[in-house]
Amino acid sequence: MSGQSAIDHQIMWNRLLAVVEEQGQVLIRTAFSPIVRECGDISAGIFDCQGRMLAQAVTGTPGHINTMAEAVKYMLNRFPIDTMQPGDVYMTNDPWLASGHLNDFLLVQPAFLNGKVVGLTSCTSHLIDLGGRGMGPEGSDIFDEGLRIPPCKLVDRGEINQFLLEIVKTNSREPVQNEGDTYALIACCEVGCERLVTMMQEFDIETLDALAEYIIQTSYDGTVAAIAEIPNGHYPHQLMIDGYDFEIEINGSLTITEDEMVLDFTGSSPCSAFGINVPLNYTAAYAVFGLRCLVASDIPNNAGSLAPFKVTAPKGCIVNAQPPAPVAMRHTIGQLMPDFVFGCLHQAIPDRVPAEGASCMFDLPMRNVTALDVTDAGQHFAVELVHNGGTGARPSKDGLSATAYPSGVWGSQVEITESTAPLLVHKRELRMDSGGAGKYRGGLGQVLELTSAEDKPFLLFLSLERMKYPANGFLGGASGAVGIVELERAGELLPGKGEFRIARDERLIFQTPGGGGFGNPFERDPYAVATDVQHGLVSREAAITDYGVVLTVDDEVDIAATEQRRQS
Repeated sequence: MSGQSAIDHQIMWNRLLAVVEEQGQVLIRTAFSPIVRECGDISAGIFDCQGRMLAQAVTGTPGHINTMAEAVKYMLNRFPIDTMQPGDVYMTNDPWLASGHLNDFLLVQPAFLNGKVVGLTSCTSHLIDLGGRGMGPEGSDIFDEGLRIPPCKLVDRGEINQFLLEIVKTNSREPVQNEGDTYALIACCEVGCERLVTMMQEFDIETLDALAEYIIQTSYDGTVAAIAEIPNGHYPHQLMIDGYDFEIEINGSLTITEDEMVLDFTGSSPCSAFGINVPLNYTAAYAVFGLRCLVASDIPNNAGSLAPFKVTAPKGCIVNAQPPAPVAMRHTIGQLMPDFVFGCLHQAIPDRVPAEGASCMFDLPMRNVTALDVTDAGQHFAVELVHNGGTGARPSKDGLSATAYPSGVWGSQVEITESTAPLLVHKRELRMDSGGAGKYRGGLGQVLELTSAEDKPFLLFLSLERMKYPANGFLGGASGAVGIVELERAGELLPGKGEFRIARDERLIFQTPGGGGFGNPFERDPYAVATDVQHGLVSREAAITDYGVVLTVDDEVDIAATEQRRQS
């Protein structure tokens, strides 16, 4: 196709977006582990021969997507284009090159047309277990945390490296799931290559160069125009979070100019002795995602729309951990980065920024106590449940309840949990009064109760946030409820981080945090409060004390009493 117009380029761009979505669906539908198959902890994308991301699947998590956007460049430096052959697939799980911890595999495959590399496809997904101490914060360094694989060739001209795959399986408590997920990742890359080449043949193009320049320049220009609409300035902020061995200060500032946003974390706490430290690639992934949610959010994510955002942090601080720091639970802090940037942007555009949310997933890895507890294959398990709290209220809407923001990872389903692990779920419901009061209410957390389904104990690895410091409200909105983990029989509250042995007859109760409210609670529509009470989201007591709304015995609004209450 000669003399391609902007319309031609736009059609091909849309086609690429469809291709990456198909890639993502292939990965999800062929994966073995529930955290991929049921929760969507993945990414998929298409890149040009310079390693610039042209399209990424909407299905997926920012911790994989935005780290993948930079990781492909590293892989090209290690494996130059002119050394690649059809059928080659490259991979690594190095936290500082891929997506921040060992449990994520990043794959890259070249796409060939007429004997030449015309582009690359890439994908990432979470593998359930790679040995070591497993998915928990207790490791003292990266070597404690499992198998680390440097950039290497996973598939050589169509032949999988069986020796490497055997190493992965041998170092895992779930070898079958890991093998199946590895093949799912390969299939994801292969489908992306096939669809990319088919698209190029249909449009009669032999190179992506012109299309890539159109996508990147158009996206960059649109993003810069959106940045220019925000008041220039220097916006410092501090976010206090629970931490593990010490409470953590996330300090820094956002500098906005006409054409870029620079986020700097100077002044943040040093690294922890435990595995909650965050490599800078993962910090940047979620920080930029938070900015992109409010700036040019209608422009697809690619190298152009990401270019105006820069993230820096001093080496050795907790959001720029250096090897060999332990980083297994890097998402515990990393997923709070959007709340940090919201605190910065709230100073510039207060009417557009939502309140803080639960943010960090209530990630619940569990497994056998020791190998000696395994008497048959049916009792050997390692599982990672994902549950979410409430998001912060928005400037014109309530927050979302039990919703995965910013991770985008769907909550683990009860039926899948019970069918893949020896666990019995007794309750899963929304947590009343957990959303922060406001003109717009914060999203609610949830309550989950479970026990062992076998006559055996199991290990629980906690790395949770919002257990001490709640999600703050904005413009008069109240904070959301903090998270709670307790043992019912023992009457014991567990701390947010650590490794715990759960007795066979003990009931675990998880209460996830709520999001902060937005605006004065006494300005909330009384009828919205009554509806919340009727639906079991807000108690009658909270309706009166938090919102000043008096209800009749039938949970209808008593207008006169409410007006009097709110004026007193």
